[in-house]
Amino acid sequence: MTFRLGLTRDLLTPSGAPSFGMGALEVLNRQSDIEWEYLPESLSEITPDVAARYDGLYVNSPQVTAASVGRPDCRVRIVARHGVGYDSVDVASLAARGVTVTNTPVAVRRPVAVASLTLIFALAGRLFAKDKLIRAGRWAERTGHMGLGLTTRTLGVIGAGGIGRELLALARPFGWRMLAADPYADPAAIRALGTEPVALDEMLPQADFVVATCLLNAETRHLMNERRFGLMKREAFFINMARGPVADETALIAALQAGTIAGAGLDVFEQEPVAPDNPLLTMDQVILTPHALCWTDECFDAIAREGLGCIVDFALGRTPRSVVRPG
Repeated sequence: MTFRLGLTRDLLTPSGAPSFGMGALEVLNRQSDIEWEYLPESLSEITPDVAARYDGLYVNSPQVTAASVGRPDCRVRIVARHGVGYDSVDVASLAARGVTVTNTPVAVRRPVAVASLTLIFALAGRLFAKDKLIRAGRWAERTGHMGLGLTTRTLGVIGAGGIGRELLALARPFGWRMLAADPYADPAAIRALGTEPVALDEMLPQADFVVATCLLNAETRHLMNERRFGLMKREAFFINMARGPVADETALIAALQAGTIAGAGLDVFEQEPVAPDNPLLTMDQVILTPHALCWTDECFDAIAREGLGCIVDFALGRTPRSVVRPG
């Protein structure tokens, strides 16, 4: 019996080509019993009409809610997320309807860790300030924008899952002190990376760079709030590579405006796309990227191969490799 798969249109480039390249599509094209197509229109949320047409969905940004799969004629049996985060998918409601949810935790580990380091290096080196100097012909002012060396600094990582551990492994050769706050991680595994496991409130006053790489859930929403930004050093930087709501953005903006912290590097935001009147857009001590800093040809190819592989496994009656459990 043919398995019908729909891919969301935000996986296409403006020219209409797949953003992850043609190679990953071979994962699907080798399967004669799988028919696939891009959804006929762009959606912010999967509609019941769409869920009635496909056995599986491969989604990037669109939300998948209880209403998406609520109709009696819903055919969807699997929703595969193009990425590791799944806060856009109501996993509990889908599980109650017998719908499997998968993500791609392995494919994103190295790209997000590298993107985290990219923001650290840019902030530490005053990259954008120095770029502006030379463009404005202000070469003589370069001594006023001294960067920060890393060997005498402390890196603090919030969340020591796959991405957090990858970041710590990549960061270790720089010789700085490293701390990790994750109440669910194995302390021995953290120590094996040359990192000290600590409580979050203990870590924040010590770290020069605080990087969030944790999942977004009820426990981590606004984990970084006014009180916790107040615990950070005035010379420290906050970097969010997790999800926007991990940080209370209002509290973050206030901390930046007051000089409570030195700056920030943000790839994610509470509202995406960012509103044009967001104060973050006017702050020179902040580097902003559009929830896409880790996006490279290699990253998207690996994500697609892992995510589409989950679809193929399910369609062939095998257990997908990366099933997300409710709760």
